[in-house]
Amino acid sequence: MYVVIGGYGRVGRYLASMLEERGHSVAVIDRNEEAFARAGGDIKGRRIAGEVFDRLTLQKAGIERADAYVAVTSGDNSNIVSARVARERFHVPQVIARIYDPRRAVIYERFGIPTISSVNWAGAMLIASLLEPGVKTVAVYGGGEVVTISAEATSSLSGKLVNDVDYPGKFRVSAVVREGVATLPGPRMELREGDRLQVTVVRDALPELKRLLGLD
Repeated sequence: MYVVIGGYGRVGRYLASMLEERGHSVAVIDRNEEAFARAGGDIKGRRIAGEVFDRLTLQKAGIERADAYVAVTSGDNSNIVSARVARERFHVPQVIARIYDPRRAVIYERFGIPTISSVNWAGAMLIASLLEPGVKTVAVYGGGEVVTISAEATSSLSGKLVNDVDYPGKFRVSAVVREGVATLPGPRMELREGDRLQVTVVRDALPELKRLLGLD
């Protein structure tokens, strides 16, 4: 893919580096040239100084041939305006915008632009961590009624099947990470001590799951 990234702060730099590591090409835009100087030569892609919503700046970044545009500046207005320009003016197939204000995120979703609200995500994760300090929560759904936790399989689970852990309507093993490789497990997959289990669970069933996994 060829991806144009609007904003070269911490998120923009991290995203650009990860994309290049995976073999994709990037161009980054930032209004502050010092952002490029601070980062040094950390990416191979082009660096363009200018406003992310300026059409000429976007064209310099190659927006007309981009497979995706991601807006991750520190300003909601810049992100949503540049995202709309990328989608409506240049017809970029995939456009994503980071939005800080959760209320705005709902409105912008109606424009058909996927948004990532870091405030919503961080708030939900913090609440989950506060309510269940002994559990590593990795995802929260809805209003927190369903969560995904991560736990290491103990010796008591070794030799058991995924089907022995699943409880329909309460919790389910959604992924198993073994020696750094993740798989979607079938019901007959045999667990080993040290496996990292990702378990999606109804919050009310967490105490039961914790007892099963030995997390109490």
